[in-house]
Amino acid sequence: MAWLIQLVDDVAVHKFELSRGELRLGRHPECDVLIDDTAVSGQHARLTAKRNPDFPDFREYYLEDLGSTNGTFVNDQRVLKRLRLHHNDKVRLAWNEFKFVDDDEQDLEKTRHMVSG
Repeated sequence: MAWLIQLVDDVAVHKFELSRGELRLGRHPECDVLIDDTAVSGQHARLTAKRNPDFPDFREYYLEDLGSTNGTFVNDQRVLKRLRLHHNDKVRLAWNEFKFVDDDEQDLEKTRHMVSG
């Protein structure tokens, strides 16, 4: 299960489950993640899920900026093209902060360490 968790002063205030194939983030009322902030574009960013080619039971998550005015950032790096998200990544749309949580990737990472150790 994967989540996008909205943070205010490092406190979780909203939790969005990524159960569908796509989430649109922005100020427009039709967005899946509605952000009421004039610094956020109407259609600011898109989060998509794709099946992992090596492990079809798992998904990979990608974030892309949709031409926003104030930018989309992952771990304080501006997103210029579609970027894969990883467990615990910090996502920022203008000044709005989120944390990406992917329990399945966390479990895969634990397995990788056990196998390579």
